[in-house]
Amino acid sequence: MAKRKDRVLAIILGGGKGTRLYPLTKDRAKPAVPIAGKCRLVDIPISNCINSGFNKIYLLTQFNSASLHNHIANTYVFDQFSKGFVEILSAEQTNTSTSWFQGTADAVRKNLKHFNDQEADYYIILSGDQLYRMDFKKMLDRHKETGADLTIAAKPISRREATGLGIMATDADGMITKFYEKPAIDLDISEYKVNKKYLESSLNVKANESNEYLASMGIYIFSAAAMHEALAGNETDFGKEIIPGLLGKKRLASFLFNDFWEDIGTIKAFYDTHLDLTTVKPQFNFYDEDMPIYAERRFLPASKINFCNISSSLVAEGSIITNAYIVNSIVGVRTIIESGASLDGVYVMGSTYYESEAEKEENARKGIPSIGIGKASVIRRTIIDANARIGEGCRIGIDDIPRPECDCDNYSIHDGIIVIHKNALIPNGTIL
Repeated sequence: MAKRKDRVLAIILGGGKGTRLYPLTKDRAKPAVPIAGKCRLVDIPISNCINSGFNKIYLLTQFNSASLHNHIANTYVFDQFSKGFVEILSAEQTNTSTSWFQGTADAVRKNLKHFNDQEADYYIILSGDQLYRMDFKKMLDRHKETGADLTIAAKPISRREATGLGIMATDADGMITKFYEKPAIDLDISEYKVNKKYLESSLNVKANESNEYLASMGIYIFSAAAMHEALAGNETDFGKEIIPGLLGKKRLASFLFNDFWEDIGTIKAFYDTHLDLTTVKPQFNFYDEDMPIYAERRFLPASKINFCNISSSLVAEGSIITNAYIVNSIVGVRTIIESGASLDGVYVMGSTYYESEAEKEENARKGIPSIGIGKASVIRRTIIDANARIGEGCRIGIDDIPRPECDCDNYSIHDGIIVIHKNALIPNGTIL
């Protein structure tokens, strides 16, 4: 008799309000934020699951989930023979709970009743706002080989990076012996330094200042019984409470990962990661055919580029660009860029629809610019959210003027990066 295949259920945590990514999260859930010109943040963990053969996926959300629902419905449609699905579970009031998710563990606990029908052997818990590519089958193999109750994906990092992450200490076999959530920069955590034998035998690298600690990536594999037991109490967070509480009671293993991984939690991290994608050899490769990143099927025409100077940039499908200068930038789907425009270090998210000529003419009579970037506008170091209207002759991020941190009606400034809001209208001749 054939051995039954492991039943693995993937749970993607949609996160909270996404305040550090505001204003990109003003009207959408964090996992729905557009990335790389044509994808969404949530496409990363879902694609990793599908590429690993795990196609039963739940996504837990509670804030601004309408656009996320629309994206999931339009993108992830499995055939009836695979029994796969991507299903969104939003926070809900029940007879036993009237509160929203109080943390990562609380979000999973409140949805156990939905998971139980799948009779999973293992649960893999993922974040919805990270950029990386991982074969989760290898992590599951490690989990089974060690007989662990919980396995945590771990990345070697420096002491400076350790401040914002959970740090673990292991023995020579990679079994976790200590765990500390987000140690302050001035705290002595030398006892948490990586086990050199484990690091060298697993990754064939020597320990140094750049990799002397192991950070939790927020990627967990639980054996089903262990997770149900761990969530039997009232603890709300995996990193702060659940994992420390399991030490000495359950077998906790680490799974080393030493490839590109970025937690895209701030505007600066979001911007810097996108600018890196425009380089000749970016740290993250979207062009891997063996493990592709899936995106919504839009059936758009090829981009039309007329008399342009474009270098070190990405241009998504359906765009129309005329006589423009574009460098170190990403141009999203359906972006219209008019003659004489100049972009340097700009991420334009594009548009969700094309305006008709009649709409453009009517708006022009009212003094409203068309969606896209108007003639002779010069833009630098800026994120332009979807459906924004940038008028003619604008100067954004160019002039040497004060730019204090702010959240204004049509734009925000965070870490020196200008963010034009979704659906914003920037009049002709505006200087920011």
